[in-house]
Amino acid sequence: MKRKAESSASRSASNKRRPKASLTPEEAKKRFRKNLFDKSVLDSYTSQYAKSAPYKHAVIESLVDDSLLRSVRNEIRDNVHFTPKETDIYRIHQSGDLANLDGLDDDALSKLPSLLALRDAVYSRTFRDYVSHVTGCGPLSGRKTDMAINVYTPGCFLLCHDDVIGSRKVSYILYLTDPDVPWKAEWGGALRLFPTEEIPNAEDGTVAKTPLPDAAKVIPPAWNQLSFFAVQPGESFHDVEEVYHPDDPANLEREGGRVRMAISGWFHIPQIGEDGYKEGAEDELARNSGLMQLQGNPDQYDRPAPRPTAAAADKGRDAASAEETFDAADLEFLLKYIAPTYLVPDTLEAIAEHFDETSGITLSNILTPKFAARLRSYVEAQEKADLPSGGSPAIEAATSWKVARPPHKHRYLYMQPAGPGELRTSREESPVTELLDVFLPSRQFRRWLSLATGCTVESSDLLARRFRRGLDYTLATGHEGKPRLELNLGFTPTTGWGDQEEEEEEEEEEEDQIPASKPNGKGKGKDKGKGKGKEKAAAAPAPPPEKAPEKEVGGHEIYMATDEDDDGDAAVYKASSGDADDNILFFQAAAWNKLTIVLRDSGALRFVGYVSKSAAGDRWDISGVYDVEEEDGKGNAEGGDEDEEEDDDDEEEFNGFSDSPGSESD
Repeated sequence: MKRKAESSASRSASNKRRPKASLTPEEAKKRFRKNLFDKSVLDSYTSQYAKSAPYKHAVIESLVDDSLLRSVRNEIRDNVHFTPKETDIYRIHQSGDLANLDGLDDDALSKLPSLLALRDAVYSRTFRDYVSHVTGCGPLSGRKTDMAINVYTPGCFLLCHDDVIGSRKVSYILYLTDPDVPWKAEWGGALRLFPTEEIPNAEDGTVAKTPLPDAAKVIPPAWNQLSFFAVQPGESFHDVEEVYHPDDPANLEREGGRVRMAISGWFHIPQIGEDGYKEGAEDELARNSGLMQLQGNPDQYDRPAPRPTAAAADKGRDAASAEETFDAADLEFLLKYIAPTYLVPDTLEAIAEHFDETSGITLSNILTPKFAARLRSYVEAQEKADLPSGGSPAIEAATSWKVARPPHKHRYLYMQPAGPGELRTSREESPVTELLDVFLPSRQFRRWLSLATGCTVESSDLLARRFRRGLDYTLATGHEGKPRLELNLGFTPTTGWGDQEEEEEEEEEEEDQIPASKPNGKGKGKDKGKGKGKEKAAAAPAPPPEKAPEKEVGGHEIYMATDEDDDGDAAVYKASSGDADDNILFFQAAAWNKLTIVLRDSGALRFVGYVSKSAAGDRWDISGVYDVEEEDGKGNAEGGDEDEEEDDDDEEEFNGFSDSPGSESD
């Protein structure tokens, strides 16, 4: 999973560039701390790097001359603009690429002399040789500079990735946290390094390398500290821990706002005309990186692995109405789980009509009060009981939960239905496993789903999920193949997830045959048709970098169109401009007793946002994938309405789910 961040500033910078200053060794050394370049100091960092784990890295305290770095920090605070941006993988405040400093006019550049001096020192021949010696990575480019200022305020984070893009050779972070208010580890914001697991293939002898779900090295930020490591495909996995909100908001000002400011960037391989340049080296690096990441087919070890179960033949039950489909025994079974409202024939027909028009629907209070009460009691008790300490191995050894991996794709706790011949112990059985093993895979529910959607179910693949606060998420993935039904049954008992507005509206509609069906937790809908009158999920206003933004706890499920340009982030859905979320197709916050059903075609991205540690609890749900038959008028983008011209636009945007489920309820 790779990401590339590019701000509007870096795209619009002037093409007029001044040549970068060529510093003499003496000039360069004056901009760093005294004795940094002493042979004994250099040797100590080289030794530290060689012995480090989980992969080679180094940390240099007090890298830059203190007075220079203080001037840099003041210039940034006074003159640099930051764009708040949120994607599936990060939430940050981001500056433009500092390589573009050379393109600024004289007036703008005169406000950033210290920043320019620092950049030239970092990419000077003297310091590049220093980094090359420590890492043993070979020559580094002084022409290709690649650095930006990132600000993390409370609630900001960067999820697991390996930095492997293009000609990057060494990754670095120089911290500019408040020099007069020392950063505390409990505030978060640490650089965390992930170990990898080597898995040999007994058949062909290849070795797959994949990151483990728990970080092995935690490096808290500190003023004037440099952390760096060689970029290694399939190995240099790391993240930035969330900067946590204080328990008492009044403490934030005394703590300097918990502003994790840093200059981060990369050293690249030599470019044409530089010492060490090799023609074709960048292409070769890209090829080798791809091969290293694919070696041993690491995807085969991803967890959870799909476990689809084919639907048994349902002969003699092809009638169009619930009255003709469910016999007394079927209804008795379904009434244990589904609220009676949703079993009324007229209601089912209305649901099917709505789904046919929009390719998706959200149904509130889907479970019966009796079963929902048992489920809530169980989940609340589970949240009060601490999970075993010791990370993923301890959790998997002591509970029924497994940990999804690798972390550069996803991480959460999961359970799958009991397989053939598998029996759960009485300790393992719960209302969650009853949903997973009994209700959702049943013939009766499958038939109910067919009636509600007009689709014939071929197979099902179910997964109970628990997204732990401060830990879990899924990154954006696409779906290839024919359309399929995707179901999510949310049973998150806590509040504060951004779903309150919808809940209030639903209370007003309790007497309706179909409770409110909406696309997201904020009560926003989207009109059909690409680019025609769509309402967008609200983008938060840009907070000043020195102030904490309003708490957003994440845990939302998002579907997005994939019409982004090649140079942008694949899943940007919030930016200060408010324009980046135009391609949101569906937004649903974590919720209690709510079922969403979506007909998803290929190409659309889907992810569950990182759950902040400030959330009131964990996100709980069951996610289901139901393969369906492709028939004329069913399982296609148009929902069977071939003579509606606007469906052509829908197909361009998101085949099978171009409209977020539930403009206002019928």
